[in-house]
Amino acid sequence: MIVVGLVIGMGIFRTAATSAKYAIEPSVYFSAWIVGGIIALCGALTYAEIGSRYPVTGGYYKVFSYAYHPSIAFAINCIILVSNAASLSSVALIGVGYFTRLFPEYQFTNIHIASISAVAIVLFYFINLKGLKLSATAQNILMLIKIGMLLLLVGALLFPNAYATNTTLIFSGTAKATDWIKSLGISLVAVSFTYGGYQQTINFGNEVANPAKNIPKGIFGGILIIISLYLLVNISYYNIIGFTNMQNERDIAYVVVDKILGTKGALIFSFFLFIGVLSYVNALLMSNPRVMYAMSTEGSLPKWFGKENSNGVLTTSLTVFTIICIIILFFSQEFEEILSFTIFLDCFGMIASSATIFKLRKNTAHLNNTGIYQMKLFPLLPILFMMAYAFVGISIVIDKPQTALIGAGVLLVFMALYFLRKKSTTTH
Repeated sequence: MIVVGLVIGMGIFRTAATSAKYAIEPSVYFSAWIVGGIIALCGALTYAEIGSRYPVTGGYYKVFSYAYHPSIAFAINCIILVSNAASLSSVALIGVGYFTRLFPEYQFTNIHIASISAVAIVLFYFINLKGLKLSATAQNILMLIKIGMLLLLVGALLFPNAYATNTTLIFSGTAKATDWIKSLGISLVAVSFTYGGYQQTINFGNEVANPAKNIPKGIFGGILIIISLYLLVNISYYNIIGFTNMQNERDIAYVVVDKILGTKGALIFSFFLFIGVLSYVNALLMSNPRVMYAMSTEGSLPKWFGKENSNGVLTTSLTVFTIICIIILFFSQEFEEILSFTIFLDCFGMIASSATIFKLRKNTAHLNNTGIYQMKLFPLLPILFMMAYAFVGISIVIDKPQTALIGAGVLLVFMALYFLRKKSTTTH
């Protein structure tokens, strides 16, 4: 359930349409969702062993400091924070996209949707300023709403009368192999976003009873549940909307609910989905300032990032993270652009973090056969994982070279900032 909770977010309510948009035929689309699940499985098992061999709080962020030069560790941790901010912004856009359905008489532009998203982010910024208890209560309520929305979409399969009549064949067999593979890579960008979160298995690898048995059991079971749920929801989209319509639709879940419950039901769904989307916004506003705090205690960021108010809230870190989210919102405005930027940055983080397993295996060989979790099929699983993210990253470079260039530039800027700050500190 931890694995399921880490992975299933709000992306499935929007990214299915984006993935379909770039899939040249349904076989590419469904293959992307299956491949995405396999990648998630390889990643989750890799990170679980990293956590077993290097059991520290905030392991996903601290493992870079262990394995790489401080400048690389600083830069990658910073781009992960920027990626998380971009992820938060893109999910906010998903929610607001559904929210605008409540007002069909208005024509909302990208700048309107970005502005409403910014208001939602600022709202939860102030909620988080009140302390962890209020934000945690809000999180529990919003999670229940999200689960209910998913079950409703899966339940739509029980209404065959609402099925589309022009459903395309899943395997048309007309696409060239090179075009099929290229399409798969671009389609995987949105899928990778939807499957994200499993990297946090690094944080409980050393706290599970009988880890050699229970970690792979929990991860295999969790990923299997996730793949099954995502495929069921996608089959629901495919059957009820039709593949061609999916490629041209933005608020894909709204259309499904509209067909089975009517317009009023779809509007109610949109409202609750907007509220549910805010759970992700709230969660990232809760967690990322704590990462910035950890970086400040290590000296990677200035000490003032650890400043707290009377409620124990990391005010400086929370404020800076919120500002980054809003800047990204207005810089890109469109979901697809922010999505590509997010995943391109993630490619650096995922490849670099999973590669640490090779150094850890060598340096902690004394822990072998002492009860820690050791993955089977090593080194095949981490190599497959890294190759998959390299494939996704290259696909983004080919499809959106400007976005990739900006992402690479962000990484280089943070590396330069590290050396500038180190030089400044040494001088004083």
